[in-house]
Amino acid sequence: MEASCLELALEGERLCKSGDFKGGTAFFEAAVQVGTEDLKTLSAIYSQLGNAYFYLKEYGKALEYHRHDLTLARTIGDRIGEAKASGNLGNTLKVLGRFDEAVVCCQRHLDISQEQEDKVGEARALYNIGNVFHGKGKQQLWGCTQEPGELPPDVRETLQKATLYYEMNLALVKELGDRAAQGRAFGNLGNTQYLLGNFVEAIKFHRQRLSIAKEFGDKAAERRAYSNLGNALIFLGQFNSATEYYRKTLQLSRQLRDQVMEAQACYSLGNTYTLLQQYEKAIEYHLKHLYIAQELTDRVGEGRACWSLGNAYVSSGNHKQALHFARKHLDISKEIGDRNGELTARMNVEQLMEVLGVNESDLSPSSSEFEMQGETGNIFASEKLNTVLMRLGYSFDCGFTSLQKFGRDPSDEDCFFDLLSKFQSSRMDDQRCNLDNPENGDTRDGSGSMLSLSEMLDPAVTTSPQTEELFDLIESSQSRRLDDQRVNVGNLPGLRITHNNLGHLVGEGDHQEPSDDFFNMLIKCQSSRIDDQRCSPPEGGPHAPTVPDEDFFSLIQRVQAKRMDEQRVHLPSDEQDDSDSAESEPPGGGSS
Repeated sequence: MEASCLELALEGERLCKSGDFKGGTAFFEAAVQVGTEDLKTLSAIYSQLGNAYFYLKEYGKALEYHRHDLTLARTIGDRIGEAKASGNLGNTLKVLGRFDEAVVCCQRHLDISQEQEDKVGEARALYNIGNVFHGKGKQQLWGCTQEPGELPPDVRETLQKATLYYEMNLALVKELGDRAAQGRAFGNLGNTQYLLGNFVEAIKFHRQRLSIAKEFGDKAAERRAYSNLGNALIFLGQFNSATEYYRKTLQLSRQLRDQVMEAQACYSLGNTYTLLQQYEKAIEYHLKHLYIAQELTDRVGEGRACWSLGNAYVSSGNHKQALHFARKHLDISKEIGDRNGELTARMNVEQLMEVLGVNESDLSPSSSEFEMQGETGNIFASEKLNTVLMRLGYSFDCGFTSLQKFGRDPSDEDCFFDLLSKFQSSRMDDQRCNLDNPENGDTRDGSGSMLSLSEMLDPAVTTSPQTEELFDLIESSQSRRLDDQRVNVGNLPGLRITHNNLGHLVGEGDHQEPSDDFFNMLIKCQSSRIDDQRCSPPEGGPHAPTVPDEDFFSLIQRVQAKRMDEQRVHLPSDEQDDSDSAESEPPGGGSS
């Protein structure tokens, strides 16, 4: 049995190293089913199983096994194992968006590594903490209207923390002579500088990242460096140079047979050629993006490709094709529930129909064929996009190069605000509470009169048979909740308790009374169980694998995301709230 468990685990490890994580997890799970009395072996299996599930993006199971690994490492006093398990937990929590918990785990990894004078572990912990703050900063950016560099203070502080830990990591891996780790540090420093709006610094770091990637023949890292260089050059207005880097990104993506990255490169090239007013090339690359998005069934990416194609065709003067893609964008936005996309698409469709002099009845339901009833106009995509953002209070100059706040015209009441009103009108109701609704916890008696406080506290009222039944129900319901938080060490999957490992669990000696170490271990094991009752925050918006983080569409979404706050009103107060006088508080994009 012991040999069988170890053999299964070794085969699982071999499969994972070859890239077959699904097969590897099957063997690791089989090893757990067989079980072992060797706690170190079981801890290693938990660690590898957690990592395999992480690569399979089954983060819930990864979290479960890394927690088992942490529990066992603490039980047997394996400090290095505890550090590694903490680091793995931190990485998994980061992916789940639970950044504050992730920082705690990664900090524990760092503290133990420094305690054990483990320089390699210390470097990894510093890198992981930098990644957590980097991820947190990017999440904080969602919903912000600013371009990279124009950041609220809290976001800037988060990203500066990421930069600090990356710099400490870089200094340590230079000391260790680890060139590959230096490349990763340069890449991430470039990304944080990009988010902070320091584009010249970002380019410097990404060029160093590119050099090390070429040194190791790492084509994937080389592709990322080219893409990140293109992104930074866009914000410096160097569009021709950006297209060269995006072309190299596209070439390497095809060599690596990575269709997702190929689509992103086509999307970036399409947008850049639009900025250069080379609309035929822009259309060519947006069509390539559209075909790949359709092949990968990325409906969000397909919708954005249609939106970009509509703008490019308008700019080239082909309003008939522009209307075709605008209508496709509208249909897809409705299908995926993208309200901002639907609003934009509906406005584009109405503007194009007005220019072409056609009505809805003239259009075929499935194509752009219609009878021409008027002269065609000549609208430019940049002007259309300016119109959208100007009515939101922003100036949007030729894509995403200069987004500037300016005053609104109160008399600007056209179809855009009509459409916006239709979408926003029902949102206020979500914040209302009907005081007359009994379901809202109304305290009325049978006649409909409001009960007074004394009546509510009257024993005759509170001790009715129905009330007693309610308290009994609450008591029985709550009494079981404590049991849900209990854990038995013997319930760890794959653990066969024998006389040899019993000492680790209950202490040495002839009697079977639990030792203090046993209770301490139970407390440690219980301390993380409250996290099982937490829920992760919702994702920022619809995910489009074939679209880069930063694009025209995301800027519009950011502008719209904060409009709910404009509907709120603060209740009058006799006292001045400290928060009223507080200064405003820190976001960007760029691929890792």
